[in-house]
Amino acid sequence: MNNNVRAVFLDHASLDLGDLDMQPLQQAFGELVVHAQSAPGQLAERLRGAQVAITNKVHLDANTLAACPDLKLILISATGTNNIDLAAARNQGITVCNCQGYGTPSVAQHTLMLLLALATRLPDYHAAVQAGAWQKATQFCLLDFPIIELEGKTLGLLGHGELGGAVARLAEAFGMRVLLGALPGRPSRADRLPLNELLPQVDALTLHCPLNEHTRNLIGAAELALLKPTALLINTARGGLVDEQALADSLRAGHLGGAAFDVLTEEPPRAGNPLLAADIPRLIITPHNAWGSREARQRIVGQLKDNAEAFFAGAPQRVVS
Repeated sequence: MNNNVRAVFLDHASLDLGDLDMQPLQQAFGELVVHAQSAPGQLAERLRGAQVAITNKVHLDANTLAACPDLKLILISATGTNNIDLAAARNQGITVCNCQGYGTPSVAQHTLMLLLALATRLPDYHAAVQAGAWQKATQFCLLDFPIIELEGKTLGLLGHGELGGAVARLAEAFGMRVLLGALPGRPSRADRLPLNELLPQVDALTLHCPLNEHTRNLIGAAELALLKPTALLINTARGGLVDEQALADSLRAGHLGGAAFDVLTEEPPRAGNPLLAADIPRLIITPHNAWGSREARQRIVGQLKDNAEAFFAGAPQRVVS
């Protein structure tokens, strides 16, 4: 325990539903102040005198950081860093550490669940049964919606780190062939295909890359047009990787076989979103819950503790800035 360290968890409710053991994290600090949520106007006051800020999605911009001269460490209870002004943190001498790999099993199975739901037209068949179509059928089954087998199909992966690798292994277990795509801003590799070569070959494309200046709107109208008319698109990574209006237009035009997203550009989407329109066919939206198994969230608690202890021991780990 670091007895002289005050830590503040700014959005604890985004991690703990009351089902986690928070004791390991509490024991890492002399004082841990927990707030369920924090509004922008509350941040400077809540972080006053704190050496450690813990945040999942609360934004810590340059002005907020400048108002917190005691801050030495920011612990992100997630992998994404786009809610932190990393340059400002670096200039102020604040170390930023994230969590990594905690949700791999949860997100990987969610990705395959979405792919299977699209391939088997699960939402359509469920809705048909709910509407009484099966009960009125003239034969024993309904086959109103074409079903796709994954075996023998080609899956394209954009992002092949730990999570992308886990998805690839699950896809291969279903008999799929996996191709890897090159990401902009990364060194070229012989085993990564440029987008214009990858997209026309795949029967499904799944995204597992970070959102940054190189990947924003990575899949836009031009890229969607390169996909097969039957192709399936899965995004369990970050909203903003796909041009949402372009995707809505493509689905309405019947160009794609379907899409399934666990992420949107604004979360929660209080101001609406092109993908939430009721008239878009063959689209599944889940509420950014792919990562949220209890096991994955408990792993985050453990990583936050480990990151804090490593920092105060002089050997910081999972450092992103």
